[in-house]
Amino acid sequence: MAKKKVLIAATVYTHLANFHIPTIKLLQEKGYEVHAASNNNEGRKNEIESLGVICHDIKFVRAPFKKHNIIAMKQISSLFKEFYFDLIHVHTPIASFIVRYIAKKYNQGPVLYTAHGFHFYKGSPLLNWLLYYPAERIAKRWTDALIVINTEDFNRGIKMGFIANKNLFKTNGVGVDLKVFTKGDDRKSNFRREINIPDPSIVITCVAEFTKNKNQQLLLKAWPTLINEFNNIHLVFVGDGKRKITLEKLASRKNLKNVYFLGFRHDIPEILMHSNIVSLVSKREGMPKTIMEGMAIGLPAIVSDVRGSRDLVNHKENGLIVKCDQVNNLIENLKVLIEQEEVRKEMGDNALKKVTQYSNENVLKELNQVYESFFI
Repeated sequence: MAKKKVLIAATVYTHLANFHIPTIKLLQEKGYEVHAASNNNEGRKNEIESLGVICHDIKFVRAPFKKHNIIAMKQISSLFKEFYFDLIHVHTPIASFIVRYIAKKYNQGPVLYTAHGFHFYKGSPLLNWLLYYPAERIAKRWTDALIVINTEDFNRGIKMGFIANKNLFKTNGVGVDLKVFTKGDDRKSNFRREINIPDPSIVITCVAEFTKNKNQQLLLKAWPTLINEFNNIHLVFVGDGKRKITLEKLASRKNLKNVYFLGFRHDIPEILMHSNIVSLVSKREGMPKTIMEGMAIGLPAIVSDVRGSRDLVNHKENGLIVKCDQVNNLIENLKVLIEQEEVRKEMGDNALKKVTQYSNENVLKELNQVYESFFI
């Protein structure tokens, strides 16, 4: 008998590679043939194919009104003419809208949508509400279940008419591998020596794509004040993105000392192990994986006051919460963690205790329960 088929869709393969490899393996272990539909314009398709996933290149783009999304609709239609999928699990706003709409036209199996942070949220721009909120209300009729990863979005789902534990589910993010991200790991690393950071020093690390939303510029604005007061601190940025070059030029123009732009790296666990503080001051988050990874290493976090980050960080318990548009607020809170080693240790210990609920094993168990409720 032919294997049942599952389709996982997202705008780009990088999203699948970053967040959904454990899910893919879970589905394969359950005996399903896994397909993926994404755009390969950012690469990493090979990582998904290497898992034995059948990949379908679709010209999704993140901007909603681009002609490539019309092409994507035609490509998805062709895919659904060729294959019947027993379950479809969609991610990211544009890809999920297109796939949900076309799937119902072709009478595909149940469609689950994981919202990794609605683009409409408390404090978001009016345009987001005018554009994305009506789109999600329309797409609700094509959605068999909505999965959210933070409390604010769960409450929003209730207001949109979804019913808790029937067609609305909350999981603890996308999970973190506690076997890879481990405090006190004895793996050898020359990370500090590689970028000439002396011991003892305090390393503040931000792992994120360089976008306006991730707001790395706020850390750079805070840096002149901090580096003038503490000469043993170092700011490490990990990640690529359209704004990386812009911010590198800004740091150079301002002659900011002890700031490092490392680009994309495969050794995130090692970098975090050699860090003292993990930071993410985004304007919007769903459930930031990089903060979970830092917590698993035993690091205190300094994050912005946005949903998702608020779920992970309890202010003054396992980290500090700041305003994403107030540089002085960031400076004062960073000073606390820089100056007080005992506070860093206490918060790091609390982070280790809290992060266990976000483990891959726990999140996959939650997700598997959702899958089983839809006959898979």
